[in-house]
Amino acid sequence: MNLTNQVCVVTGGAKGIGLATAKALLARGARVALLDLVEIDLNDPNALSVRCDVTSASDVQAAVDQVTERLGHISVWVNNAGLARHRWIPDYTESEIDLMLDVNLKGTILGSQAALKAMIPHKQGHIINVISTASLRGIPSETVYCAAKWGVRGFTQGLAEEAAAHRIRVTAILPGGVDTAFWDDASQRQAPKQLFLKPEHIADGIVSCLEMDDFCVPRELVLRSLDDSDFSVKPA
Repeated sequence: MNLTNQVCVVTGGAKGIGLATAKALLARGARVALLDLVEIDLNDPNALSVRCDVTSASDVQAAVDQVTERLGHISVWVNNAGLARHRWIPDYTESEIDLMLDVNLKGTILGSQAALKAMIPHKQGHIINVISTASLRGIPSETVYCAAKWGVRGFTQGLAEEAAAHRIRVTAILPGGVDTAFWDDASQRQAPKQLFLKPEHIADGIVSCLEMDDFCVPRELVLRSLDDSDFSVKPA
């Protein structure tokens, strides 16, 4: 896909991976809507900041209506909004559990629904779901987050099959540790932040997937740092 003048939606666009992705898309000439609970000003005529709660179907639809009216029909939707609470299992409150499942899983489902409805009439589009390597294994103190992300990964696999019938591509992005506010309350963080990827690394991966020929479908991309303890082999 040539991203010039394409209308792209990025949820969780006010910071971290979402903001880096929005900036990378703008640099490619795209028109970008940043959906978040807070509005930001990028001082760019091709950027539109929209206040949106991704756990609310009415909020998401209102955002779609605003984006379509202001920028045009949507070609790219990046479901990036997410959060975590780092706790041992007995310490989670019910409200924390609900929040993580709602934002990470329900928010992705609602965003994907809205994206499909906008893209199907045009028989073209690309949905990117930013998931996590927490969807590949269980991680102590991230158990509920893992559960939500495993759910998102399963949903994304089914979404890809349904969307293909409408010539719409779906890609799962699975980042490892990324230096964002995600880790601010993680007293059990297993690696120093200097070993983590930067949000721009993930944004580059997303843009690379979008810019592939439309005939090619990158279904799943795992991005980890070279120093990730799961992948790196230390010399004896």
